Amino acid sequence: MSLRTGPRRPESGPGRPYDRTVDVDVLTDPVEVLERAGPLLGADEARHNLAFGILSSARDQPDVYPELRGWIVTERSKVVGAAVQTPPSNLVLARPLVERALDELAEGIDGELPGVVGAVPEVDRFAQLWAARRGIGVETRFEQRIYALRRLHAPPRVEGAMRLAGPADRDLVLGWVVAFSREALHDDPADTGQLERSVDARLEGSETRGIVLWEAEGRPVALAAFGGPTPNGIRISFVYTPPEHRGRGYGSAVTAATSRLQLDRGRRFCFLYTDLANPTSNAIYLRIGYEPVCDSRELAFEPRPVPPAEPGPADSNRAAVWKPPARARPTGGFPRQGGSG
Repeated sequence: MSLRTGPRRPESGPGRPYDRTVDVDVLTDPVEVLERAGPLLGADEARHNLAFGILSSARDQPDVYPELRGWIVTERSKVVGAAVQTPPSNLVLARPLVERALDELAEGIDGELPGVVGAVPEVDRFAQLWAARRGIGVETRFEQRIYALRRLHAPPRVEGAMRLAGPADRDLVLGWVVAFSREALHDDPADTGQLERSVDARLEGSETRGIVLWEAEGRPVALAAFGGPTPNGIRISFVYTPPEHRGRGYGSAVTAATSRLQLDRGRRFCFLYTDLANPTSNAIYLRIGYEPVCDSRELAFEPRPVPPAEPGPADSNRAAVWKPPARARPTGGFPRQGGSG
């Protein structure tokens, strides 16, 4: 389904020729969003791995994301901007080809957004525009880094071996995923429906999504997940070791094993997100071959008035008030957008 908010009325002025026309289309079919936004996203596959993952998951398993909205910004029929949301989660933003595409998205998206996730600097610019139009504030929730792996560096050997999780592991896996969400993301979901759908989809067994357990002495001691495929890669997430098993290298082992599995299956890349407040996890991923791609932020929109900005040339940017992250998170590997992709 497609709803068009444009074309916009041609405007003149610096950088805006009179005959310029911009459209913003609202789509609800992930196949159509992928078809139209694919070239824009594919120009930087690692940067856009979260958007790719959400769209591919929504296409292949509609029950994981019952509702999806995508916005496509076109200038003279060329796609120059895009964003996707699975309500009530945050907006996931793509890097635009022209800065004006962010203005058009901020104007063309109807309703409210809880926040936005995207790479720096485009996520900051969109948040400024959105907040300025609505007179609200912006709070920085998470500072993250996107990594990509092309060639694995094997970590030191540790006791145990990997295996793929199956339906019989559901209670264990779901419990660890909920614990991960509470500990790493500071989410304490009363309704675990989204997490349950994500876990169930991965436990079905597939080349494109799954759960890997590391076992030592015959019992699981760590977990990692894979899913959200891109044209040439896949994302590693939910990297979790229960507190009683930490400090023994199990997290590195399960991450490396999951990444190797994907490369052996023909993926060119593996991607993951890390929490910049956690230097330990960043160092671990670097040691096994992950390389930084770009920084990413989750910004939350505050439903409260912001004091009027002082007059000045940059007053349109001053309506957005940033607060630095207040707490360090102990684990990483999961993008903060409200779903797993």
